[in-house]
Amino acid sequence: MTEQNESAPLQVVIFFVGNRLMLDEGVGPAAYDVLNENYVIPDNVQLFDVGCMSMDMLDYVRTADVILTVDAVDGTGDAPGTVYRFPPDAMARHSGARQSLHDLKLVDLFDAASLVGYEAEGYCLGMQIENMEPAEYVIGLTPAVHAALPSLVEAILSELSRFGIFLQRK
Repeated sequence: MTEQNESAPLQVVIFFVGNRLMLDEGVGPAAYDVLNENYVIPDNVQLFDVGCMSMDMLDYVRTADVILTVDAVDGTGDAPGTVYRFPPDAMARHSGARQSLHDLKLVDLFDAASLVGYEAEGYCLGMQIENMEPAEYVIGLTPAVHAALPSLVEAILSELSRFGIFLQRK
């Protein structure tokens, strides 16, 4: 974690990853919407609906003490809507359970950041999806994943509270 000034609040960046047009693939952006619509976001917390992770996020990583990604996961064998928390490298560089559905993973971003001297603490919050391959583009989530969306939002709020950040409802 970066060196922290005693009086300065932690800088937190949350990347919400996913494609809104691919059913459950859009669970990250759906959580982004819930937080923006229902909570006051303090100045030291930045939320980004990023679609897919890219090295363009590196500029945000350099100013962050804590980085979270919220993404769909697949291949766990668990029921759709199951929420996971894991370190970035737990879903990187291998396939199978807990694999991100995106090519660039948070650990890749952390690796690139460390090469240029940036450090932050990071975690991934993911939800097991049911369907990310609709026959046609569809905005929305399957019923099981939609019903579990509040659990994913609670996981985000819980993660923030571990760092002393408590979002207030609007």
